[in-house]
Amino acid sequence: MASSPMASSTQSPRPNLAFRQLRGPRSPGEFAAAVRRAAREIGERVSCDARYVGRVEAGEIRCPNYAYERVFLHMFPGRTLADLGFAPRAQVRGRGTRADAEAPPVPAVIRPHGPYRTSTTDRTSTTDRSSTTNKPHTTIQLYESHPSGSDPRACDPYAIQTHEESDVQRRAFMTGSTAAVATASLAPIGLALGGPAEAAARLGRRIGEAEADAVEEAVRKIRLLDDRHGADGLYRRAAAPLRTAYTLLDAGTTRQSASDRLHACAGELAISVGWLAHDSGRFDDARSHYAEALATARVAGDPGLEAHAFCNTAFLARDAGRPREAVRAAQAGTHAARHGGSHRLLSLLALREAGGWAGLGDRVGCEQSLARAHALFQRGASDADPEWMSFYGPAELEGLEAQCWSALGDWERAARHARRAAATASAKTPHFTRNIALYTAELADDLARAGRPDEAATAGLRVLTLLDEVQSSRIQSMLAATARVLLPHRRASGVGGFLERHAALPRAV
Repeated sequence: MASSPMASSTQSPRPNLAFRQLRGPRSPGEFAAAVRRAAREIGERVSCDARYVGRVEAGEIRCPNYAYERVFLHMFPGRTLADLGFAPRAQVRGRGTRADAEAPPVPAVIRPHGPYRTSTTDRTSTTDRSSTTNKPHTTIQLYESHPSGSDPRACDPYAIQTHEESDVQRRAFMTGSTAAVATASLAPIGLALGGPAEAAARLGRRIGEAEADAVEEAVRKIRLLDDRHGADGLYRRAAAPLRTAYTLLDAGTTRQSASDRLHACAGELAISVGWLAHDSGRFDDARSHYAEALATARVAGDPGLEAHAFCNTAFLARDAGRPREAVRAAQAGTHAARHGGSHRLLSLLALREAGGWAGLGDRVGCEQSLARAHALFQRGASDADPEWMSFYGPAELEGLEAQCWSALGDWERAARHARRAAATASAKTPHFTRNIALYTAELADDLARAGRPDEAATAGLRVLTLLDEVQSSRIQSMLAATARVLLPHRRASGVGGFLERHAALPRAV
């Protein structure tokens, strides 16, 4: 995420309605993705996400930095910054200089390795970094922590602020159009909100429980389809209901209870769509959707949604090669979930943390988190367990532990847990086809790296059979890695057949 080099003001920011209008019916996450694409077209690098879009629309960012300026003017040719609702740079810069003179010293910053950062480019010269008149955004790194206790705010990546960010509540979106209700529908996944006539009838009135029910059902439908078929074929189809959900939030609700439900459902939908992006290898899009969900949780004051967003953020950070960030996000999720009463949720968050420690090569930290995860899991399910955790049973516990040992290079131990995961899932949740394929792919890779190529090929062939029903870039990437490991063993029993079938697999375009 990026911010502008300006100081916070004691006055309330004025919403940027012009920028909100340019976003149109797109959700903040979708618009952020469009900004990143436009940046790539002109050779810029910006870390735009839903939270940044929300800050611009809320008026917290009165003038973008130079990188964002070039991107926005490329996206909207013929317009000036004033047309986009921004203040003159000289005016903002003058205020920032005076405020900086009164600000306390800022500690030295470290280059980040995660999404919670404010830098938009790594190409800026050292001279520019030290300039007070043309300075790109300060970069930050999540503070280091250990499994045994720390300041709760330090567990929260969004609580780590620089002098360029005002410590105000983050908005998930800007409610600039109170009357507009989306004509888009949930039809792409079989959950229509109605045709144009019904949408026109809704125009001008506030939203109630029926709309919240529709968004909630959309979340369930997406999760069901993902469990059965994987993410690749669903991601783009799920964008329409997400856009609808945030447009409904823009329209307002009849009662506070409906507003709370709609916020929760929209946040869960953002996480579901983020997971589809995550599982299909679109990590930047996933990060934006998760940030959108987290911002929605903060606006609504919903610790359960916040814990879910941090849980998925931790998983994404681990997969994206940012293990320290995975640890921090998991700890933040644990802090949010500590009063929720769900031992299973705390168990899953402990596993997310274990994955981060494993990625850091910290075996002790990993083992401590795994022990905590098992102890919490053994306390059993409860009514406080969130609905979205239906996937988290003994098979998932074994599968995530297998991934930890794999990251630590203990292939035999990883294979043992992956085998249990696949067997348990096949016996108890045969309808979770994607998870069965995932656990079996993990098993194949662990066996291959443990020096058991024939068993690895057998497991790999089972996965190839399941790919007739499942579309997941994650699983295909795991199989490709296994195939590379098995190439030197092509003469071993069954390996040649697996390699031939894998080579014939249709490649994603």
